[in-house]
Amino acid sequence: MSGRPTTKSRGIRKTQEADLGFRWGMANTLLLSIGVALLVLGYLALSKRSITLAPVLLVVGYCVFIPASLVLRRRDDGAGE
Repeated sequence: MSGRPTTKSRGIRKTQEADLGFRWGMANTLLLSIGVALLVLGYLALSKRSITLAPVLLVVGYCVFIPASLVLRRRDDGAGE
């Protein structure tokens, strides 16, 4: 033996991640990208002193697209566990 402690003796265990049912798909990425783009456009409009367009873009980005990207998920064909 090399005198080096093994994984078991060091107390390190490999654990698997728990499946919480959250799947991140292409639709989620697209919605998040649109939300971030709207935020960037909103802050750019805000820097140009637009008092009507900027708040609309920011509210739609923060309150519609970013939450939608987190909440919406793909339907699985499985039986559901």
